[in-house]
Amino acid sequence: MRHGKKVNHLSRKTGHRKSMLANMACSLIEHKRINTTVAKAKALKQFVEPLVTKSKTDDTNNRRVVFSYLRDKYAVTELFREVAPKVGDRPGGYTRIIKLGNRLGDNAEMAMIELVDFNDLYNPGKKEVKKATTRRGRKKADATTTETVEPTTSTESTETNE
Repeated sequence: MRHGKKVNHLSRKTGHRKSMLANMACSLIEHKRINTTVAKAKALKQFVEPLVTKSKTDDTNNRRVVFSYLRDKYAVTELFREVAPKVGDRPGGYTRIIKLGNRLGDNAEMAMIELVDFNDLYNPGKKEVKKATTRRGRKKADATTTETVEPTTSTESTETNE
């Protein structure tokens, strides 16, 4: 029985599992979404979400703690510079797992895990939409003045040539 055992060992020893999750977390931070199996995606979600929470407050200690998990300074930099400002107001739930079906080779359940705030399809409100303004009066006035100016300059230029 596995009562009270929260860690999915993923059929790997501790060192291999920690390295695999660190590499997957770095790829997730860099690419904003990755495809993997459902079991690995669920394990990665538990691994990444506390790190994203730590990245909300940018100080030296939190950077060192996150680096001890990820072991990649470029991923730590991107996490603190790009990911943390976007998720600053979110109280949790930074990742989303979408099931994709079964893999052809071994029929394993596949899933896509992504950072929630970086998906434009599911978050259309978060995208910066340029507000459409109507400036018809100004454009018509500008268009009429340019039209009147152009014929006079063109007639003057033709008269000077003759």
